[in-house]
Amino acid sequence: MADWGEHFEIGFPNKPRPGRRVSVPVYSTELGSMYCGHSEKVLKSQPLKGFHGQVQLIFTSPPFPLNTKKRYGNLQGQEYIDWFASFAPLFKKFLTDDGSIVIEIGNAWEPGRPVMSTVVLRAFLKFLERGGLHLCQEFIWYNSARLPSPVEWVNKERIRVKDAFTRIWWMSPTDRPKADNRKVLKEYSPSMKKLIETGKYNSGLRPAEYNIGAESFKTNNSGAIPPNVGDVDDLLSIDRTVTPRDFQDATNFIKAANTGSRDDYREFCINRGATIHPARMPRSLVEFFLKFLTDKGDFVLDPFGGSNTTGSAAEAMGRRWASIEAEWEYAVNSIGRFDPGAVVKWDRDLSIFELQPLGAEDQASIFDVPPTVAFNGVS
Repeated sequence: MADWGEHFEIGFPNKPRPGRRVSVPVYSTELGSMYCGHSEKVLKSQPLKGFHGQVQLIFTSPPFPLNTKKRYGNLQGQEYIDWFASFAPLFKKFLTDDGSIVIEIGNAWEPGRPVMSTVVLRAFLKFLERGGLHLCQEFIWYNSARLPSPVEWVNKERIRVKDAFTRIWWMSPTDRPKADNRKVLKEYSPSMKKLIETGKYNSGLRPAEYNIGAESFKTNNSGAIPPNVGDVDDLLSIDRTVTPRDFQDATNFIKAANTGSRDDYREFCINRGATIHPARMPRSLVEFFLKFLTDKGDFVLDPFGGSNTTGSAAEAMGRRWASIEAEWEYAVNSIGRFDPGAVVKWDRDLSIFELQPLGAEDQASIFDVPPTVAFNGVS
């Protein structure tokens, strides 16, 4: 196994060379490529048009309509709605007949007011309309690590609670896109395991008028169908008394926070004094939809790739992929998510070089072809 900083290192300029073509990958593996440029331009380039009708899943998180200006850019109001909706017909061209589009967007607030904005909802609805798409399902993902915000109304005036979830819309041009919830089953709870084992439960009519049959819950289906609210099994009910122990337990149940002290991408950036992308996608979130909506060998596209969590997860799960990121520094440093031996081509602005010779056994494990062939920059 080769590592960045131990066996290999990378060098690149602060900015791409003038006139660099956005259709040229920043780097590529055997399964996918990372591109740098504005998504609108990259997707309309001739090489990318070759992917029309091939993408099984477009999974992405575009810039949010925030009031505070971010480095990665964000629009507001009607300007954001129009910009966001303009991608719908473009994305649709890339999908297979049973393909899906999954988009995660956070909430927005009205500037200077303790009132939530409807921009995100209007943008989603406009996107559906422009693309002629169907809303297959809405998901809610809770981020336990999100800082209290908006600060003015939550921390200072104390008149609102922490805004800690994002919406995820699963869309498709067909009512029945490829999907299989058996690939994302959750482990049965202890009580459900006991119920299956003993076969004892209260059957009959429920208050919601569901009729639970005497044999309904006796079959072991290898797991429970997950809900569309991510990882909230341990969330305390608001009708409970919260003890200090409960509070401690409740802060540890979410798996989708980006606060881990050890992360290959984060360490790669820190070791090189590079800026870490401020809005990284939780890997568990990507993996859930890859399992749910795609199979090995399918093509996955992320038009707002950021630090390329999508490409990295797709690579590990045997999916083909393409990611696009507008910021050069973010695009280049996302290479830190991949083992150096997996990178087969890169832009000529990048320099990848061996720091120390590897043993014969290590070389055999990371190179399918001789290093002099595998490690060649492209223009």
